[in-house]
Amino acid sequence: MRILIWHVHGSWLTPFVHGPDEYLIPVLPDRGPDGLGRARTWTWPAAARELAPAQLREEGCDVVVLQRPHEIELVHRWTGLRPGVDVPAVYVEHNTPAGPAPATRHPMADHDIPVVHVTAFNALMWDCGAAPTTVIDHGLVDPGYRYTGTEERLGVVVNEPVRRWRVAGTDVLLRIADELPVAVHGMGMAALEERAPHLAGHLHEDVPQDRMHDLLARHRAYLHPYRWTSLGLSLLEAMTLGMPVLALATTAAPEAVPADAGVVSSDPQVLVATARRWLQDPDEARERGLAARAHALHRFGLDRFLADWQQLLKEVAR
Repeated sequence: MRILIWHVHGSWLTPFVHGPDEYLIPVLPDRGPDGLGRARTWTWPAAARELAPAQLREEGCDVVVLQRPHEIELVHRWTGLRPGVDVPAVYVEHNTPAGPAPATRHPMADHDIPVVHVTAFNALMWDCGAAPTTVIDHGLVDPGYRYTGTEERLGVVVNEPVRRWRVAGTDVLLRIADELPVAVHGMGMAALEERAPHLAGHLHEDVPQDRMHDLLARHRAYLHPYRWTSLGLSLLEAMTLGMPVLALATTAAPEAVPADAGVVSSDPQVLVATARRWLQDPDEARERGLAARAHALHRFGLDRFLADWQQLLKEVAR
């Protein structure tokens, strides 16, 4: 199949484009949000091709995978096709509701286009009305076991931590960083350094994924301080690297992290106490990390993810 899909969420799209289909990725001259094109910090196969709007109109597609409401209008303007009417379509919901949960109405609630949630928690919280809904859990391209844990520091991955302050749990992160050594990877590190100058030297700005995996795996454990996010793929990536994890008990994290893989708690001090123990006991940290990797590969493996998507896309295309 020829699948039209925008580059919106690179970590999610990376495993998706490893399937058996052709992936048509819109590109615009400014490479802005509606035409970012192929990833530059992730490795994508050649089957993910960049096409300008005029090329999309000429080539057409077999199915559209939407991720933002305004993409319905973009498809119609660029190709003349109406998603869900002239061409089969599904809508992937990556996020938890931004409004009052669980009363927020989904933008696709009044459409016939199926909504695919990336976690069961999302499906529970969004009001999708009469729209068909399903859940396809995240999938990951296995980065391989890379854990060394040699650096007695907690690793964190978060983009725009200042703008997303309470959503990302940046306030929790900084409280923990007052007690324990922490390193942060992601976009928007300059703004974070202004708020937390004591982290200077341990803030890594927009590192390419493969390099970030190597840096992250040196840390003794992974800290996931998010309050209200669907299920951060960075958490699952850390688990596949072989890192033990510390996470707030929010959204889908309690279901994603088994007891032998780390500690999940709504009390940050529980996470601090566990981190102190692991900093002093690298053998326990390594054992927990091995359990985390085994679980992540089993539940969030690439083959399962692609098989689930193939089944859905074939049903929709019919």
